[in-house]
Amino acid sequence: MISALFLPLLFTLIIIPFSQAVSIFSRPQIHPSFKINTTQNRRSCSFTVSIRTSCSSIRYTRDRISLAFGDAYGNQVYAPRLDDPRTRTFERCSTDTFKIYGPCTYQICYLYLYRSGYDGWMPYDVTVYGYNSRPVTFYYNELIPGDIWYGFNDCYGATSSSAMK
Repeated sequence: MISALFLPLLFTLIIIPFSQAVSIFSRPQIHPSFKINTTQNRRSCSFTVSIRTSCSSIRYTRDRISLAFGDAYGNQVYAPRLDDPRTRTFERCSTDTFKIYGPCTYQICYLYLYRSGYDGWMPYDVTVYGYNSRPVTFYYNELIPGDIWYGFNDCYGATSSSAMK
């Protein structure tokens, strides 16, 4: 009887501390050397970007919010300013949808947000719908730091990293 209770306890004390939980979602990262590709001024494709603001965010923000996303081949779409304080863009618990034009891309695999201002802002997630790619969602649900590109690069082994430099 004692050994029947002892074995599960032994397993718990020995095996579980050595196991590590792995998140199925990547976390956003600061990218201090991220550069906007200013040579790509073609505007031949449209994208729909849906941004949900977290219910944990401030009521609304007056901060300037910019967005950049792209594929593993160096195609980059840049939206220099999505915010509009007059229309209460990025209110808490809301979804804002934008039509953005830029170069055509393959599957979107990176997305960065840039926030400038003093209010703060916490997006829940950002979903990009493009012509040549399936929709992709990037989960934030944390405050965006100020004056630095912050987001995701899931382009693992990109053949062209010009957009990532």
